Amino acid sequence: MGNREMEELIPLVNRLQDAFSALGQSCLLELPQIAVVGGQSAGKSSVLENFVGRDFLPRGSGIVTRRPLVLQLVTSKAEYAEFLHCKGKKFTDFDEVRHEIEAETDRVTGMNKGISSIPINLRVYSPHVLNLTLIDLPGITKVPVGDQPPDIEYQIREMIMQFITRENCLILAVTPANTDLANSDALKLAKEVDPQGLRTIGVITKLDLMDEGTDARDVLENKLLPLRRGYVGVVNRSQKDIDGKKDIKAAMLAERKFFLSHPAYRHIADRMGTPHLQKVLNQQLTNHIRDTLPNFRNKLQGQLLSIEHEVEAHKNFKPEDPTRKTKALLQMVQQFAVDFEKRIEGSGDQVDTLELSGGAKINRIFHERFPFEIVKMEFNEKELRREISYAIKNIHGIRTGLFTPDMAFEAIVKKQIVKLKGPSLKSVDLVIQELINTVKKCTKKLANFPRLCEETERIVANHIREREGKTKDQVLLLIDIQVSYINTNHEDFIGFANAQQRSSQVHKKNTIGNQGTNLPPSRQIVIRKGWLTISNIGIMKGGSKGYWFVLTAESLSWYKDDEEKEKKYMLPLDNLKVRDVEKSFMSSKHIFALFNTEQRNVYKDYRFLELACDSQEDVDSWKASLLRAGVYPDKSLTENDDNGQAENFSMDPQLERQVETIRNLVDSYMSIINKCIRDLIPKTIMHLMINNVKDFINSELLAQLYSSEDQNTLMEESAEQAQRRDEMLRMYQALKEALVIIGDINTATTFTPAPPPVDDSWIQHSRRSPPPSPTTQRRLTLSGPLTRPASGRGPAPAIPSPGPHSGAPPVPFRPGPLPPFPSSSSSDWSGAPPQVPSRPTRAPPSVPSQSPKF
Repeated sequence: MGNREMEELIPLVNRLQDAFSALGQSCLLELPQIAVVGGQSAGKSSVLENFVGRDFLPRGSGIVTRRPLVLQLVTSKAEYAEFLHCKGKKFTDFDEVRHEIEAETDRVTGMNKGISSIPINLRVYSPHVLNLTLIDLPGITKVPVGDQPPDIEYQIREMIMQFITRENCLILAVTPANTDLANSDALKLAKEVDPQGLRTIGVITKLDLMDEGTDARDVLENKLLPLRRGYVGVVNRSQKDIDGKKDIKAAMLAERKFFLSHPAYRHIADRMGTPHLQKVLNQQLTNHIRDTLPNFRNKLQGQLLSIEHEVEAHKNFKPEDPTRKTKALLQMVQQFAVDFEKRIEGSGDQVDTLELSGGAKINRIFHERFPFEIVKMEFNEKELRREISYAIKNIHGIRTGLFTPDMAFEAIVKKQIVKLKGPSLKSVDLVIQELINTVKKCTKKLANFPRLCEETERIVANHIREREGKTKDQVLLLIDIQVSYINTNHEDFIGFANAQQRSSQVHKKNTIGNQGTNLPPSRQIVIRKGWLTISNIGIMKGGSKGYWFVLTAESLSWYKDDEEKEKKYMLPLDNLKVRDVEKSFMSSKHIFALFNTEQRNVYKDYRFLELACDSQEDVDSWKASLLRAGVYPDKSLTENDDNGQAENFSMDPQLERQVETIRNLVDSYMSIINKCIRDLIPKTIMHLMINNVKDFINSELLAQLYSSEDQNTLMEESAEQAQRRDEMLRMYQALKEALVIIGDINTATTFTPAPPPVDDSWIQHSRRSPPPSPTTQRRLTLSGPLTRPASGRGPAPAIPSPGPHSGAPPVPFRPGPLPPFPSSSSSDWSGAPPQVPSRPTRAPPSVPSQSPKF
C-alpha cells in the first residue's frame, strides 16, 4: 500500500470515527500503537520524528529519553501540540515542545540522568497524520550512570515490557548498523512478546556510519539473521545536520540519494528508507483496519435493521401538517381499542408471561375470589344455630310449639340472602379496578402525546364510574329479587320431610356451592391440583419439600410429582379447618395450615399441616378450593365472645330437632341461591360493565376526544418524543454513512498477507551464548554481500560521500587477527577507529534455512 493510498485512507478512517461519535459510541476503531525499542543512541527518536514529519524530540549523547513519551497523533485542520500536564496550553512552536519535554523529564527524574516510568503524554494535531499512538521508550542500557539505580537494566526492561506486551502494539526493533545484530537487546525483547514475529519490524539505522568497505546488504535482504517481517534500513540526520538546522524533508532526500548511490543497496533502494518504513507501517495499519471492519459492519447492520421500521414512520414527518394529526389520532384511538379488547378477551400475540392481567384477572375474580367471599361470609355454625333457635322461640312466643314453624325458615333464609350483597358489590369493585388498570396499560402507547393520553384515561375512567352505579344497582336488584319470594317448590329444595330425616343423621357434611344435592354419590370429584410445600417438617427429617397436591371432596392427597404415580399420603377432610400462619421474616413463602377440630394429629405426629405457596393470591385460591370441599376457616376466636349468650337459652331435645330441621332447610335453599348468584353476578357485570366499556371505546371515545379539546392540543408531542425522533433519524443517517465509509475503505485498500515464518531461533540462542557469526570473523558488525566473489585483495574503495550523511574518513587496511567486537550494550565507541580486514578467501556464509513452522 503506497503513501498515496494511505493519504486516501486517513480521511475515510477519520470520517468513520466521526460517524461513531455521532452514534454516541466511543472510537471503536482503535488503531495499533507503535513502540520504538532499542539501545541508547540507536536513533529511535529520529525514526519517530521522520514518521511524524516534525523535529520536536530531545537529542544528545548517552541516555536522552528518560521517561516514556506517549505521542498521540490526531487529525486536525490546525497544527499544534498539547501536553496532558499543561491542560489548555497549545504549542505551535515545536522547539518549545522539545524544551517542555526536557523540562518535564528533569522535573520528575532530576538533572543527573535519572529515569522514571511515569509517561509524558503529548498530543500532536496536524492535517498530515492519522489518528494513532507512537511510543518513544528509553534506550536499553546495562551500566548505571549519574543518579540511575543499580538495577537500571531491569527497570528499563520492565518499562518497555509494559507497552510491547499489548497485542495491539507494533514493535520497531531499532539496531544501529555499527553494532552486533546477533546481540540486539531490542530483538530479544520483541521475540519474548511476539514469538511469531507478526508484530516485529527490524529497523537498521546508521548505515552511513559503517566502516568503509563494509555493508549490511545480507541483513537488509533478510538472508542473514532473518526476521519474519524483515528489516528496513534508514539514514537519520547526524548531530551536525541537527545543529545545522537541516529539516526533515531535506534529510529524507539525502537518505534517498544515499541508497540509490551505494553499490550494495541501490538494487533494494525502493525497500529502504523512511518512506518505505512508513509504507510497511501503513500496511500493518491497513490490515488491522480491514480485520476489524467486518465486525463493525455486522454490528451496524444489526442496529440499522432494528430501527428501520420505526424510522420509516418518522422519515416524512411534518409536525404542523393537520392531515397527519387527524390520521395519527384516528390510528391511535383504533389501536387503543384493539389493545383493550385483546387484554380483556385474550390474544395469542404479545402474551404476558410474568403476571395475570386484564381478562385473566377478571376471570379469577369471577370463579375464585367471588365464590370464596360467599363461602367465607356464609358459615358461622354456632351463630346460625343460635339465630334459628331464637327465631323459633320468638315465633312461638309464650306457647310451646308442637311443630317446626316455617316462618323461622323464611326469616333465617332472607337474612342469609341479604348477606350476599357484600361479596357481590365487592366483586364489582374488583372488576372496576382491573378495568382501570387495563386502561392505563393500554394508554402507555399514547405516552408520546401527553394530553391525548391524559384525556383518554379521563374519559374512559369517567364512563367506567358511570357504569359502576348502574351495575351495582342491578346487582342489588338481583339480591332483592331473591329475597322477595322464597320458592320452596324449587326442584332442588329438599322439603320438610327430607330435612327432618337428615337431621337424625350425624357426621354429615354441609353441601354448599357446587356440591349441591344434585351431585352424584361419588365424592371423588377433583376440585384442584397444584404444587404446595409442606413447610413444618423438621430439618432432621428432610426439611421443607414440594409435592403435587390433589384436592377432592373427601380427601387431600399429595404425590412425589405431577405424574401422580407415587402417592405420599392421603388426608381425609373430616373435622378439618384452615387457618392463616404468620409469614416468617426469613421466608418468602405465604403459609396456611390445616388442623383437626377434635385436637387430633393431622399428619403423623403433627397437630398442624403447614402448606406454603409463592404468593398470597395462591393462598386465597387454595383456601377457596378447600371451602368448596367443606374445609372452613377457623372462627374460634370470634365465637368465644358469644359463648355466654349461647348459654341464655335452653336446647331441649325438641328444640334441637327443630333447629336441625331448619338448619337443613336453610342449607338446601342457600345452595340453590348461591348457585344462582354465582352464575348471575358475573353475567351482570359482564353485560353492564365490561361489554359496555368496550362498545363505548369503539364507538364514542373518538367523538368525545374531539369535543373535549382542540385537535392540535391533543396531538402536541412531548419534548422527549421530539428529541427521540430527532436522535433516531440522526442515528439512522450516521449508521448508513458508516456502512458506506466501510465499503469505501474496503474498495480503497488491499490486504497484505503476512510473510511466511522464518527460522529466527538465532535470537533465542543469543540470550545465552551466541554462535560465531560471519560478522565477527571480519571485525564487522554486519555481514558483507553474499553475491560478491571472495578475493584476497585489500579493502574495497571508499564510497563517495552522498553529502551531509558521510561518516568517518576511510580507514587504512591493517592485516592481522581481530579481537572480539564489543557487545551492543556499550553506549558509544572509544579508542582507535575500527580496523577493516580484507575479505577472506573462503566460501560465503550459509543462509539459515526457513522453518516451515508457523
